[in-house]
Amino acid sequence: MATTSGRSGIFAVRDVRSLITETAEEGHGLKKAVGATQLTAMGVGAIIGTGIFVVIGEGAGIAGPAVILAFVLAAVSCTFSALSYAELASSIPVSGSAYTYTYATLGEVVAWIIGWDLILEYGVSVAAIAVGWGGNLNAFLDAAFGFALPDAIAKSPEDGGIFNLPAVFVVLAITFLLIRGVTESARVNLVMVVIKLVVLLFFIVVAFANFGTGNFQPFAPEGVDGVTAAAAVIFFAYIGFDAVSTGSEEARNPAKDLPIAIIGSLLICTLFYVLTAVGALGIASPEQLEGSDAPLAAALDQGAGISWAAAILALGAVVAITSVVLVIMYGQTRIFFAMCRDGLLPQRLAKVNQRYGTPARLTIILGVLIAILAALVPLSEIVKLVNIGTLFAFVLVNIGVIILRRTRPDMPRPYRVPWSPVLPIIGIAFAVYLMTDLPWDTWVRFVVWLAIGIIIYWLYGYKNSRLRREAGSTATPGWARDNEPNRREDGDQP
Repeated sequence: MATTSGRSGIFAVRDVRSLITETAEEGHGLKKAVGATQLTAMGVGAIIGTGIFVVIGEGAGIAGPAVILAFVLAAVSCTFSALSYAELASSIPVSGSAYTYTYATLGEVVAWIIGWDLILEYGVSVAAIAVGWGGNLNAFLDAAFGFALPDAIAKSPEDGGIFNLPAVFVVLAITFLLIRGVTESARVNLVMVVIKLVVLLFFIVVAFANFGTGNFQPFAPEGVDGVTAAAAVIFFAYIGFDAVSTGSEEARNPAKDLPIAIIGSLLICTLFYVLTAVGALGIASPEQLEGSDAPLAAALDQGAGISWAAAILALGAVVAITSVVLVIMYGQTRIFFAMCRDGLLPQRLAKVNQRYGTPARLTIILGVLIAILAALVPLSEIVKLVNIGTLFAFVLVNIGVIILRRTRPDMPRPYRVPWSPVLPIIGIAFAVYLMTDLPWDTWVRFVVWLAIGIIIYWLYGYKNSRLRREAGSTATPGWARDNEPNRREDGDQP
């Protein structure tokens, strides 16, 4: 039974107890099959992609050697939101991530808005990353074997091609893997994460073996402003840890494993990012890094004299991007699944395949749509929506922690954000600050997308909502419950 937790109408809030209970429903329950190691690998798999292989050059061009501090600052800004994700993921181990947390705190219409936002964010991310995968595949083929696929089948019409075959291939391959099961997907991702960490470790070892300090002067040519500007760019190399929370429902021990995975993956990636940045500057100047599309390969070639390293780093980039596609697409299927199970989207799509324990039908539909998007649709402009969508989700998750601490103070919280609400408020401030730095046209597109979503909600989601169908209008108004802190619904967890 989908019960409210005190509010009615479009701001009806899902009761946490009912959210957890629904995960065991026949036909709508996902298989609990992953542990802390696989979940942490999912986080690392989602975070380490083209970011470290490319964005380090852009950051060095802005901040000089102080790009090292920019990596640290970007990690700190993400940490506040990661702590909030860890608390909510361990307390509400249900698919849907920010969508589900918002449904339990801010109400149905706000949950729909963030869910609709995440559908675009994850879908465009996967399509854009798949396009990047094709480009990196060609770079690897060229570096290792001296040939590349023709532009006609390797690029989208936007880039002068006809059909991006590599992008379609990787999306459909990942779709098939996700259908087979979360256990198989997690194992493959773990292997890919190990490979890309080994490639980065190879770079770090070679760089430190040829290390010099000459490129570190002046350390911060643009001062504090340069560091903060570079951090705003580098911040997006850390995005992806939130995808771990979409696997809440399939975690064997979510109370313990999810906080470890969310915070642990961020720490691991920060360590590798900082060591990579220090090593790169130890063998190449900021100008050399900025002037290359493959800054790490350029650093090894010009700084250490290892020209053949380009093939190794190109292979690392291909593997890195493949794991990003896998984890981000996995996250989108679970968010979509949660929205369908709640009736805000067609509920029949939330049917779980009994053989594989995955939402196979839904995964196929999303895979085909994303493959078409990656093959044919211009992505250069709409991909900017990924940034604003992620930051918007960060804001709502931090708000969710603050609200649940007040409305459900006795709810079991295996992990608690320390010094709440101070740290969640800082997380909100960081996200809002970065959002204000985004271009005006990105905001316009974002508002248009949300307006389309509101129309769909009114035409379909509102009247088909499972909460509204099953709970009716018997809920106590939110202000009444919020002013009765000692009141408890029958069956609520203490």
